[in-house]
Amino acid sequence: MARTTPHDPFTEGQPLYWTIATQLLGELRDGTIPPGERLPGERQLARHFEVSRETVRQALEVLRHEGLVATDRRGSHATLAGLPVENPSALTFPVGARAVDPNAVDRATVTWESPPPGHAEALGLAPDRPTLVHRYESAAADGHGRRTAVTSFSAVALAEVEELARYRDRPGGSPSAQLRRAYDWMRKAGLALHHRDCITPLAGASSVRVTRRVHDQYDRPLEITDLVVDARRDALVYEFTLPAAG
Repeated sequence: MARTTPHDPFTEGQPLYWTIATQLLGELRDGTIPPGERLPGERQLARHFEVSRETVRQALEVLRHEGLVATDRRGSHATLAGLPVENPSALTFPVGARAVDPNAVDRATVTWESPPPGHAEALGLAPDRPTLVHRYESAAADGHGRRTAVTSFSAVALAEVEELARYRDRPGGSPSAQLRRAYDWMRKAGLALHHRDCITPLAGASSVRVTRRVHDQYDRPLEITDLVVDARRDALVYEFTLPAAG
C-alpha cells in the first residue's frame, strides 16, 4: 500500500506530527500563509498545537520533503505556488499590525462568537448574533510598543469572501489567525474597499484608539476594527478607497 502524503486527506492512525503537517498545508493552500511568508517559529507552533517542538520539527520536515516549505537562515518559509500580496503597505490587516520593532511578538486568535456591541451595530448584525471575530496583540520583549486589535466581520464579508468563510469552523488560536491577506481576499472577490479610520487619544493614557470601518462599493459594511496603540498623537480622520482587483 502506498504511503499517505500530506497531499491526501488526513486519516486516523497517522502520527501526531502528520496532523500538524496537514493543518499547516491547509494554510499554505488557501493563501493564509502567502508564498515566501515566514512561518511562525517552532516555539509558537508548539504552544498553539500543545505539542513538543520535536513534533513541530517533524511536521516541518514532512512539508520540506514535499517542497512546500524551505528553510534558510531567516527561518522556514512557504514555497507553495500562488499570487503575492498586492501592495501590502495599503492592505495591512489588522490596521497597525506592522509593528515598529522588528523583534515584537505577534499573537492572534480567530473565533466564531458574538462581536462587541458597538461592532454588531456597525455591521448591521442582530444582538448576540455570532460572527467571525479576530483578536491581535503585539508587543516588544520588554512590553513596550504594545498594540491590541479586535476585528469583527459582517455577514456580507463572510458570504462573499470564500477565504474568510473557511474560518467559521476552525478552532481558535491557529497560527493562521493573522489573516494577513484579508483585504487582498476582499478585493479578489470583486469588492472595492472604502476605509474610514478615526484616530483619537485616550483620556489619561499615552495611547490612541484607531477605529477602522470598511465598506464596499455598495456601501455595505465588511468589517470594523478597534486598535489601541501606545502613542501620543492628535486625533485625525482620513479616508481612502481601494478598487476591486482586476
